[in-house]
Amino acid sequence: MKKKFWIIIGFVIFGINLSVHAQKIDLVRYVNALQGTNSSFELTRGNTYPTTALPFAMHTWTPQTGINGDGWKYQYQKDSIRGFQQAHQCSSWTNDYAVFSLMPVTGKLQVDQYSRAAKFSHKNETGRPNYYRVALDNGITTEISPVERGAHLRFSFPKGKSAFIVLDGYTGMSGVNIIPGENKITGYVHNGRGLQKNFKSYFVIEFDRPIRSFGIWNNHTGQRLPGKTDAEGKGMGAWVEFDRGAKVQVKTASSYISPEQAELNLKNELGQFASLEETKEAAWKIWNDHLSRIFVEGGSEADKATFYSCYFRASLFSRKFYEIDRNGNPYYFSPYDGKIHSGYLYTDTGFWDTFRAQFPLNALLHPTMHGRYVSALLDAYDQCGWLPSWSFPGEGGSMIGNHAISLLADAWAKGIHTFDPEKALKAYYHEATNKGPWGPANGRDGWKEYFTLGYVPYPKYGEATAKTLEYAYDDFCGYRLAEMTGNAFFQNIFSRQMHNYKNVFDPQVDFMRGRDENGEWTPKFDPYEWGGPFTEGNAWHYLWSVFHDVNGLINLLGGKERFVAKLDSVFSVPNTVRVGTYRRMIHEMTEMQMADLGQYAHGNQPIQHAIYLYNYAGTPWKAQQKVREVMKKLYNATENGYPGDEDQGQTSSWYVLSALGFYSVCPGTDQYVFGSPIFEKTTITMENGKQFVIEAENNNSQNVYIRSAKLNGKEYSKNYIRYRDIINGGNLVFEMDNQPNLQRGTLPEDMPYSVSIRK
Repeated sequence: MKKKFWIIIGFVIFGINLSVHAQKIDLVRYVNALQGTNSSFELTRGNTYPTTALPFAMHTWTPQTGINGDGWKYQYQKDSIRGFQQAHQCSSWTNDYAVFSLMPVTGKLQVDQYSRAAKFSHKNETGRPNYYRVALDNGITTEISPVERGAHLRFSFPKGKSAFIVLDGYTGMSGVNIIPGENKITGYVHNGRGLQKNFKSYFVIEFDRPIRSFGIWNNHTGQRLPGKTDAEGKGMGAWVEFDRGAKVQVKTASSYISPEQAELNLKNELGQFASLEETKEAAWKIWNDHLSRIFVEGGSEADKATFYSCYFRASLFSRKFYEIDRNGNPYYFSPYDGKIHSGYLYTDTGFWDTFRAQFPLNALLHPTMHGRYVSALLDAYDQCGWLPSWSFPGEGGSMIGNHAISLLADAWAKGIHTFDPEKALKAYYHEATNKGPWGPANGRDGWKEYFTLGYVPYPKYGEATAKTLEYAYDDFCGYRLAEMTGNAFFQNIFSRQMHNYKNVFDPQVDFMRGRDENGEWTPKFDPYEWGGPFTEGNAWHYLWSVFHDVNGLINLLGGKERFVAKLDSVFSVPNTVRVGTYRRMIHEMTEMQMADLGQYAHGNQPIQHAIYLYNYAGTPWKAQQKVREVMKKLYNATENGYPGDEDQGQTSSWYVLSALGFYSVCPGTDQYVFGSPIFEKTTITMENGKQFVIEAENNNSQNVYIRSAKLNGKEYSKNYIRYRDIINGGNLVFEMDNQPNLQRGTLPEDMPYSVSIRK
């Protein structure tokens, strides 16, 4: 008995040592912050920039190769840098807001963005989450390490050469105040789209070396005012000079609330760090602890680099928009009503992209943050009268659908009950029965016809069929939230609409299709034609947009065999593109053709879940093979790392979840549907400290099929796993093989949720 006791104790200690050892492994080294940066208007490999930031931080920092105001702020193919900037950009298509930049200059003082630009080579550039470094061709080295609301920079000038730092106020209004005696610059910027008139990002910049000379300049007129200490206006900036050959450390922080809060943010977040090395080390620890929440073993080094680079990118959104006051309490400037409020607020995301995977990933790993997030959706509703759909930083109304309800229903289904469900349902009902003043997703385009006809008519409304499909899913989410909370009134209302997807399915062509006000189908149907009744896609992509009732879609297509054959054909038909109403090739079309997977257009969101639908039709092995093929073929950790727009963490989150072995096909339920895990072992440490371990025995690049599965030691035949089974900790063991198991996961009870069978 005593011997057995000591053996057990030994294993416990050994396990603890393993856990500690795992925490000390440098996972940050796998992350390439330049992943996906080789992008352009014509072709996207991510549309990312080399982000230096902490997880979900309020501000990020990046080098700038593009001109001020250009959405393509960093392009890998460019060979000069014109600034290092505070950034928030979600996508090249959205530009940015609250931007200012710093640029080191040597030789003759040059202030404008063109003449101050310096050449560089990627061989002299390093991009990690906690540290960015570049040695410019002119001999200046720039280094950056992040905190949540600012950054620590260091500019090392060549020995004996002049040392200037130029502050650029960017594209909008700005104010600057140089305080030479304190080696400091303070001020604000107001730039971006659709901002409140009183929106300002107040900044404070502290230098650790004496300012020897200084001046104000204007990037709009080019005027320079040497010796002047302050100015306010469009494009106002500043320059300061230091001793020749100086090595200058810069601490900067910003606030949306006040100059005083900016000073407090600087003190709280950077005050304890005497050197950039200390800031870098602290940021490394934060990131390494964060990345260690998902500890993978096995697989290739390239697989790990891709995984952790994607996990990094998935961990940037949504961004914190709140700050901490002197008493340690959260509060924020609201981009919705321009007032100061207590509590939490997050921004910089578009739900059309991120409801699919990015938020379901956050719900798994960060339920406290996610609870704050969904609660803040209703605060935003109080402040602007609408649920957000595309926050940047206020409501933009971009894309289609009313997917805030997806986040709310999904949170409730997973036990995150941080909001009033009746208030949420009332807010969604308002959203679904009105059209707001902003973009198509602010309120509901065609809401009257959707309720009366059962679909949005085309061509009266652009992208009408895509809108019908997404409205039906959103109404399902409203139905689910009402069902889960016992609200019979709203359950009855939304249950009438959630099957409206059937009204745009044409059995004559076996596709979703445009339909006019009189019920007539749009003539000259071509499933390869983009646009028209669809959003950034065609009929091949939108046929599968029935997240909540795949069983109903199977019935529309004539049963499981025909459904599977149709899904097979997505990958086997030609990758033909007809530009349709776009009238030219857009980057999504080019990316689909480059992927060479038929009509499977993984570079955009509408079809990203489709692979997993094989699980609903009793052929899960086909999902297992296809998901591994897509991960291997379309993702890597380089500047060409994505098959299209990364989109605020969504495309990265698809990879992270898929690499674990499952995916959130239908947010609003508690199920994650199985694919095929990449790694031999993955340990997920939950926020509550429990661990969920996924083991894939005999896993390799050929053994992509699940022969058998056990959950906590018991045989497990289902094609999905529930949220609670993961967060409560446990062990999921897959036995992998190079041949499919044609019997496993084929019974009706193994299929994931479809509302038509009320499972």
